[in-house]
Amino acid sequence: MPRRYLFTSESVTEGHPDKLADRISDAVLDGILASDPYGRVACETFVTTGVVMVAGEISTNTYVDVPTIVRNEVKSVGYTRAKFGFDAETCGVITSIQEQSPDIAQGVDTALEQRSGDGPAGGIAQDDFDKVGAGDQGMMFGYASNERDDIDTALMPLPIWLAHRMAEKLAEGRKSGQIPYLRPDGKTQVTVEYEDGRPVGIDTILISAQHQPEVDIETLLKPDLLEYVVKPTVPEVLWSDDIRFLVNPTGRFEVGGPMADTGLTGRKIIVDTYGGMCAHGGGAFSGKDPTKVDRSAAYMARYAAKNLVASGVVDRCEIRLAYAIGVAHPVSVSLEDRGTARVDPQKLEAFVQEFFDFRPAAIIHNLDLRRPIYKATSSYGHFGRPDKDGFSWERTDLAEKIAAAVRDL
Repeated sequence: MPRRYLFTSESVTEGHPDKLADRISDAVLDGILASDPYGRVACETFVTTGVVMVAGEISTNTYVDVPTIVRNEVKSVGYTRAKFGFDAETCGVITSIQEQSPDIAQGVDTALEQRSGDGPAGGIAQDDFDKVGAGDQGMMFGYASNERDDIDTALMPLPIWLAHRMAEKLAEGRKSGQIPYLRPDGKTQVTVEYEDGRPVGIDTILISAQHQPEVDIETLLKPDLLEYVVKPTVPEVLWSDDIRFLVNPTGRFEVGGPMADTGLTGRKIIVDTYGGMCAHGGGAFSGKDPTKVDRSAAYMARYAAKNLVASGVVDRCEIRLAYAIGVAHPVSVSLEDRGTARVDPQKLEAFVQEFFDFRPAAIIHNLDLRRPIYKATSSYGHFGRPDKDGFSWERTDLAEKIAAAVRDL
């Protein structure tokens, strides 16, 4: 008997206060990397009514004007009038920044492998990639899935992919003037019906969209969202007039953004990744330079998983990594195929450990992560986005090589 179940994922717009905080943190990171690619950055942002606070640990040989960056990003998101409860020109900006702890820096600058003379297991050949230790301990996960051949979701789970695309459409409709009465804050949520791991339909779509006062939900907002947000996004093969469509279920959404909800960097980690479809590590991404494996190793895990799925050797792939602070080699690398591997899963896991280099310096080099590319990641997901936007971890350039190599497993 086929097993049917529902799975739900959510996304938020760039004007959501948590995403505004992520955007500011990543804009500060980009500002530093543009002049100092080796800068160490751990930048946190807090936003509330009329105030932005930027804090963290930054070691760099360049200078960035943090208050100007803050105001530019608040303006670009759309908070430009005091009546929105938050305004780029009048909000207060507080900074509290210090240098990276020397105890952390020494482990990143010179990994344990270099200090002890060999690799963690002894006898591992040394090279330049052994010089950089992980910037923190922790576990990281990467995921990719091919749920349906007739829907291009960039090898992402369908619920989060659809939720992101609808959140993008909300912002696009506001900025283009298609839906001129929208304001920057908003959330989307999509519930997909699965049968034995394959999406067969959409059960519910929920959109909460901030709007100007006195907008009627049933006669104006709901029809506009259906026309400009939902229908352009939902694949034709999954469209049905029976889809339940909820809009602003409380009855109105006039007060939003930092005036309604405090925002903080790193508080939307499931939105940032796979919408809950796979495990998640202990750390967030935004505001962190690539020596922090919370970010770079999660990107590398996605790169490995996506290439494995693109190669055709597995339909669902979760790569699981763990690191010790100051150590270059991960302490564990494993793979979960959810019963979809076309070769022996144990042999495939051993292949992954040999084929991919998960040391931080190798990740930074192979994915070219010392570039100012991170602000673009702060909204609509870090995964399932085009490589043309700088998302090098979304390439599938190794798929053919993997397909050829695993034939001998």
